[in-house]
Amino acid sequence: MPPAGLVAVDDDHYYGRPEDGSPTAPDSDEAEASSSAMPRVLTMLSVVLERLVARNDQVCLDLATAETSRLSVFHGVKAPNISISKYLERIYRYTNCSPSCFVVGYIFIDRLVHRNPSSPVVSLNVHRLLVTSIMVATKVLDDVHYNNAFYARVGGVSNEELNRLELELLFLLDFSVMVTSRVFESYCLHLEKEMLWYSSERKIEKLPPLSLDNGEEALTEEE
Repeated sequence: MPPAGLVAVDDDHYYGRPEDGSPTAPDSDEAEASSSAMPRVLTMLSVVLERLVARNDQVCLDLATAETSRLSVFHGVKAPNISISKYLERIYRYTNCSPSCFVVGYIFIDRLVHRNPSSPVVSLNVHRLLVTSIMVATKVLDDVHYNNAFYARVGGVSNEELNRLELELLFLLDFSVMVTSRVFESYCLHLEKEMLWYSSERKIEKLPPLSLDNGEEALTEEE
């Protein structure tokens, strides 16, 4: 059983608050303040990834197909109990990385998928892909960033595993980690469009049945 207050990732890894002794780790008040002002890009990214993962999990059925993919190195023993949305919030809250790192991390994941079309992003690998790609993005974009050990603690994996995942990511990308401003803007636009489409879809789902004044039965969406 995991210690109190921690969320199990796999059998032997747990999410907990990063070590208090870390020199610039935010305290609880700072964490609460930052959580109330999460960048919109986190919401957009979580919506896109959650839909992608849900679709791929259905295609892969019992995930047997994903187990043989080139991204299987990022697979956990089981899908973590923490949602993608909460996981992204956790990374942002404790690492203080710039919001742009999340977009660039998403670009890295998209490049992996395009280079390995038979290797889907699924619930078994999405969390490790995120923490690894975002960590690499911070090294590319941010002047000041945490080391691998701190990201491992935040991400719920061991330092040794994250070091290995970082190398795997870089080699799978052929060390192509540079992102032009044009590519960055195109991905931001894509995320924005996906978010707008998702929002409009949710609004349609929430529309109440139409009641007719002449006493006829209410129209349903199927009709």
